[in-house]
Amino acid sequence: MAAKSLDWEVSSALIQLGGGRRLRESLAQQLAVLILSGKLPEGHTFPGEVEYAAQIGISRSALREALRILAAKGLVEGRPKAGTRVTPRRQWSLLDPDLLAWQFKAEPSLKFLRDLFELRMIVEPGAAALAAARRADDQVRQMDEALERMAQHGLATEAGRLADQQFHMIMLEATQNDAIIALASSIMSAIAWTTLYKQRKRALPRDPVPEHRALFEAIARADSDQARAAMAELVRLALRDTEISLSEG
Repeated sequence: MAAKSLDWEVSSALIQLGGGRRLRESLAQQLAVLILSGKLPEGHTFPGEVEYAAQIGISRSALREALRILAAKGLVEGRPKAGTRVTPRRQWSLLDPDLLAWQFKAEPSLKFLRDLFELRMIVEPGAAALAAARRADDQVRQMDEALERMAQHGLATEAGRLADQQFHMIMLEATQNDAIIALASSIMSAIAWTTLYKQRKRALPRDPVPEHRALFEAIARADSDQARAAMAELVRLALRDTEISLSEG
């Protein structure tokens, strides 16, 4: 896409936003989506601040702050006399919750989705096994309550999706492993956005509650092997549903 067209795409999305923090964050999101979608490819060099701010109709300070947001997430880097450019993908903080959200706005590729679920398959079954061995009775109760709310409201509702995230969050906390718990925000974001993505065109293809129930029951009876297997099956089916949604899109 030509640079002029991209400038219009960014500026048109900012017209109604006014100033301040909201404008800076929206500009960061708009630029991130262009980068993640490949419209602004790796190595792309932005014009100088004065020129680019004028092109998209924004103040230099707002532009500078937006680029700082992107730099903190590894998407761009600035060098003296060389300007600001898009970094190689290997430098991007792909598990940052904001980047995960922006990636889904940019329409994720099949490879990105499979990479995400491959990571979940590596981390979450092992976490489920630890949770089964280490969970407290109160955590079992909280997981049961979250699962009941999830079943009651369904994943087509915000309340149901929140209950789903609470279920997974409590399970990760039950591992008592701080390194695993540190991944929670990324895992929760991945679950939230893939759940929304799967039903962007139609209702979910199946009810995911039975797989969650099987996982819960294994953790409740402290069966680590079965908890590992149940979580692996849950992730496998979630990937299948996501692939179906992508093919329909």
